[in-house]
Amino acid sequence: MERIVTYSPAYTLVPTYECFNRCTYCNFRRNPGEDEWMSLEAARQILIGLQGKDVIEILILSGEVHPKSVRRQDWFERIYQLGELALEMGFLPHTNVGPLSYEEMAQLKQVNVSMGLMVEQVTPDLLKTVHAHAPSKLPEVRLEQLEFAGRLRIPFTTGILLGLGETAADWAESLRAIAQSQQTHGHIQEVILQPHQPGESQLEVRSPCHGQTLLQAVQIAKEILPSDVSIQIPPNLIQSDRALLDCIAAGAEDLGGIGPIDEVNPDYEHRDRELMAELLKAQGWTLRQRLPIYQKYDSWIPQKLQLAVQESRVTSK
Repeated sequence: MERIVTYSPAYTLVPTYECFNRCTYCNFRRNPGEDEWMSLEAARQILIGLQGKDVIEILILSGEVHPKSVRRQDWFERIYQLGELALEMGFLPHTNVGPLSYEEMAQLKQVNVSMGLMVEQVTPDLLKTVHAHAPSKLPEVRLEQLEFAGRLRIPFTTGILLGLGETAADWAESLRAIAQSQQTHGHIQEVILQPHQPGESQLEVRSPCHGQTLLQAVQIAKEILPSDVSIQIPPNLIQSDRALLDCIAAGAEDLGGIGPIDEVNPDYEHRDRELMAELLKAQGWTLRQRLPIYQKYDSWIPQKLQLAVQESRVTSK
């Protein structure tokens, strides 16, 4: 039986890096008011340059504008318009922009084949440390997003962060909460296990999360998560080939979106796809492209998006 490891050929559009949270480990954010938002014309020019190349997914990834900000509606409209534009130009959008209201999420479903948000961790202990100045990182807020997505039948990606001061018991608690949401709604495509790696822009320097720690997390996730949820690991944050292969052998089966730059971890370049394919092939695995929506969820999305997905399934084979 052929053993498959998947990834999504992706490009990330960032409408803004500004964010009202101040997570101490972040290498992404800028202060509110200190970042020029991406214009639709700038996005169009980027997408024109990507047409005909090896890109399927457009990840719309943004810093968070406060829900009560006078600019919230403008920010939301820009995100919606980027999804529309990506679809218009032949790509499949996946949006991850922080917590949304139920109504905002329902609107974005019209222009996204899938969406996502990291749970990060459900332990409240991190609210005293790395999330002390991050209001949207309340565990109940993150879990509410899973509930909204499930009720709206949105194919969803979530995950946990590793190496920020939490424990293995905390990982298990967070993964059980995700598993419960999946058992209720059946909407979670994949769960990311994201190891912390230090970067140049962090407010607080923390130790890197090593391969052995990630391997333990993969083993726990394999035990807790339903079998229909893929376990995803980011290969650029795993320094050792052996650690990467060990995690895959333990049950990680997806490598996420791979593109020119990891916007969240810009200090860590993505691995070369061809070299990674050779590394996996030597161990009996085949690296294969996938779409940002798994096929079993095709019927969940609006008809217009279904047609775009069907066309991508044909052309990406």
